[in-house]
Amino acid sequence: MQNAEAVLEIIRSRGSKGLPLEEVYRQLFNPDLYLRAYGRLYRNAGAMTRGVTAETVDGMSKAKITSIIDRIRHERYRWTPVRREYIPKANGKMRPLGIPVWSDKLLQEAMRSILEAYYEPQFSENSHGFRPQHGCHTALADIQHAWHGTKWFIEGDIKGCFDNIDHEILLSILQEKIRDNRFLILASNLLKAGYLEDWRYNKTHSGTPQGGVISPILANIHLDRLDRFVERTLIPEFTRGKIRKMNPVYKRLFYRIRKLEKNGEADAARELRKELRSYPTGDQHDPNYRRLRYIRYADDFLLGFAGPKDEAEEIKVRLKTFLGDHLKLELSEEKTLITHASEMARFLGYKVSIRRSDERPQLNGMPELRVPSEVLDKVCARYMRDGKPTHRTELIHDSDFDIVNRYGAEYRGIVQYYVLAHNVRWLGRLRWYMESSLLRTLARKHNTTTTKMARLYGRRMVTPSGTMMKCFAVIIKREGKDPLIARFGGISLGHLRKATLIDERPIEATRIGRTELIQRLQANRCECCGSSKDVEVHHIRKVSDVNKPGRREKPLWQIAMSTRKRKTLILCRSCHDDLHAGRPMRWST
Repeated sequence: MQNAEAVLEIIRSRGSKGLPLEEVYRQLFNPDLYLRAYGRLYRNAGAMTRGVTAETVDGMSKAKITSIIDRIRHERYRWTPVRREYIPKANGKMRPLGIPVWSDKLLQEAMRSILEAYYEPQFSENSHGFRPQHGCHTALADIQHAWHGTKWFIEGDIKGCFDNIDHEILLSILQEKIRDNRFLILASNLLKAGYLEDWRYNKTHSGTPQGGVISPILANIHLDRLDRFVERTLIPEFTRGKIRKMNPVYKRLFYRIRKLEKNGEADAARELRKELRSYPTGDQHDPNYRRLRYIRYADDFLLGFAGPKDEAEEIKVRLKTFLGDHLKLELSEEKTLITHASEMARFLGYKVSIRRSDERPQLNGMPELRVPSEVLDKVCARYMRDGKPTHRTELIHDSDFDIVNRYGAEYRGIVQYYVLAHNVRWLGRLRWYMESSLLRTLARKHNTTTTKMARLYGRRMVTPSGTMMKCFAVIIKREGKDPLIARFGGISLGHLRKATLIDERPIEATRIGRTELIQRLQANRCECCGSSKDVEVHHIRKVSDVNKPGRREKPLWQIAMSTRKRKTLILCRSCHDDLHAGRPMRWST
């Protein structure tokens, strides 16, 4: 049986050449594909969350992979309905979330890896959502680097995109390139598996699998038709002219300056040049110049148009018509807006505008990204009470290291996301609130003052730019090892134009070897009694679960996991049953 990476590389090469994909179903007989999928999924927090059955990643084994492959081989694999829950959205509404059973997650990930390998080389470069080496920052960087001279923004949002994807259209798109009916039938059955809400079964007539790992790639395959329509129809139609015609006023002043300089009237030319800077070089109303640009992240997209507003409105209507007629999707009227470039359009949590400044006219027409003030107010409010910084009671019983580490991670996450913003220095306000909250939390924990905690943990560090900055750090020294350091602060709030941080992706087995967990599972040996019969994996959500205080004597399996700092133990079924039942386990010497 071929290594999974070799199989995916062959599929990837066919995708890059635009060749149809045939006999793909039999690739699902490859156990290495499921081991790779397991290596990607087991670290996710949701791996320990139950669906409609008690099955989770706990108890994973090679026998489970064999069972899945056997059902796939004989075409009798049946998808289990997902368990539906609701999570709150930012606007106060509730978003439905589906929780599949573990076996379905594993098979979905195997299918997703095949689809990604094939379709990824064919996707548009203007699509940035849920793709390797792409993310929010790559989308925003494209806007910042290339959208000069934009006059109108068309903010697009597809209403309930993931829930309203038409099954027949999606399957027809898959049929264009995938020539394997068995794979298509398996995908069709997945789309129609249904869900349980309050333990009542409901059919799914549209939408991708709720909460499924395969949903993002299916959505990108579906919306690739939108990308192609914009790139092959709208952009050629609404783009013309190489450069703008010169502004008549600018042209007249420019030649007057040249004449004054030629006649030796340098002072008059200098004064006139100052006036020249207040006018744009190009004619903003040139009827022979148009530019349309496009970017999409998942179901949110943004178009930048250099031209009159009536044509921008026509573009919006054309988009709405195409989505309705060809994809059976609907634009959200309340979120699909036409915004003048001098104002602020919203995209991926940023405000986007085009600069206009009399003081620095050389920057006119350049895109500008900004941190929204309401976002900053909302984040600061987490660390405030009655308008003042406050401590966080829920963290008081954690160690100083964990408290500083928690604040540091939250602060870094926000700063690193908004590092492309021109007003990133506004986050200095957030730093003050978080720093004050951190010191108050530590002071409340130790029943002391914030001044003493600041003196105890205050440090200075050199940033990559060479600047010396204040931070707070807790250092745990270890004999023979590098110290553990939890740090808050010490991050320069300087604007970066070339930040290309990508979205986090699950850790996967490498191309060269396997993850340490997969190697242990492949060894087929119980780490407790040494048996090689019915070996499976015991999982916990996090290592701190076995480090909880309050028990005088921990079981040996907890000591083993805590010492090794692992969330997994390879056990035979007998030892695994003893562990869950609280019975003594037979540890080999």
